[in-house]
Order: sequence, then C-alpha cells, then structure tokens
Amino acid sequence: MKAKLKNIVQARIPTAHGEFTLHYYSNSLDEKEHIAFVKGDVANKTGVPVRIHSECFTGDVLGSRRCDCGEQLDMALNLIDKAGCGVMIYLRQEGRGIGLLKKLQAYNLQDEGLDTVDANIHLGHLADERVYDLAALMLEDLAVKSISLITNNPKKIEELIELGVHVDQRIPIETDIHHDNAEYLKTKAKKMSHILTMSDEPPSK
Repeated sequence: MKAKLKNIVQARIPTAHGEFTLHYYSNSLDEKEHIAFVKGDVANKTGVPVRIHSECFTGDVLGSRRCDCGEQLDMALNLIDKAGCGVMIYLRQEGRGIGLLKKLQAYNLQDEGLDTVDANIHLGHLADERVYDLAALMLEDLAVKSISLITNNPKKIEELIELGVHVDQRIPIETDIHHDNAEYLKTKAKKMSHILTMSDEPPSK
C-alpha cells in the first residue's frame, strides 16, 4: 500500500540562511515529524535544488565531529539560499534508520575498531536502512517537477528515480576531512559508494 501524506501546517521561519516556510507533514507510515523546509516558489519548477537530509541529532544539534551531517545541513541551506529557491526535506530516520540508541551503541563499537557499516551489522541491522518514500511524496505535494539533488550518495538518486522523482543532476556537498571524521568518510566512499574526494594526505586536526 502506498504511503499517505498530509500537509498539516505551514509556518514562516526566518533563519541565518534567509526566510523559509516550514511544512509539517503527517503520514500513514509512522508517527514521526517529517518536514519540508522550503525557500521561494518551487511549484511547477524544474531543477529545484533539493537536499533530503536524514536526522542526525548528534551532528545537527550537538555539532558532533564524528560525521559530516551538521556541516552538510548548513551547507545545503546556504546553497538553497544562494539559489533563491529550494527544498530541504528533513526525515526523522536517525542513524541511517536504526535510531539514536542503536547509533550510540554503534559509536562505542566504532571506538573499539569497527567501521560504521560493520558496527550496524554487528547490532543486527543493515548498513543503511533509510527509505525515501515520504520524501518523494513531499516533493509531489509541493508540485516540484524535477530536482537538482544535493548529495554525494548515488544510491539515494537511484531510489528517488525508482519512486518517480525526476532528478536532473547531482550537486556535490563535500565537507572538510579531519581527524574525527576521516574514517567515517573513508567508509562512506569505500563501502557505500559515496562520491567523495579522498586524499592520501593525513587529515587535519
């Protein structure tokens, strides 16, 4: 059965990246608060800059350096602001879909030597359990005709296309590599096929 989505409320949100409208959605899949953060008029537009961002409490809120999530969120909003329009979809699928508790347990396994993929598998999960059905429905609700997807993840592009989203191009979103996130990014590139510029030089501190 296809998921059902309802746009419950919209509110104006002024930010450091300009003014956005937050769209709050309810859905038939879960009770989580998935949102679309929209700048400008995107209805019936093509090539709209879109970031589909999965929740990362540690990175987005606490500024954790273990990942690149918080930096990517900030960079994507800045890019959308400069473009004058766009959508940031925020999906509540923490830890690549395994939840905050399991993510923190995975962190401890990583500190013992496992990489992010093996840690998830050790806990009985897939390397990545995220899905994008609701994101596709949000874009449909917003009447976006086609998108320029802000991502380094080719699998995300493939899954969105399978869901009927027209992806015109990919916009890279690479952050700085440093001591705390270097192994995380290497695993993304090596085991998850993310398109990243990895250097043989030692990471910065």
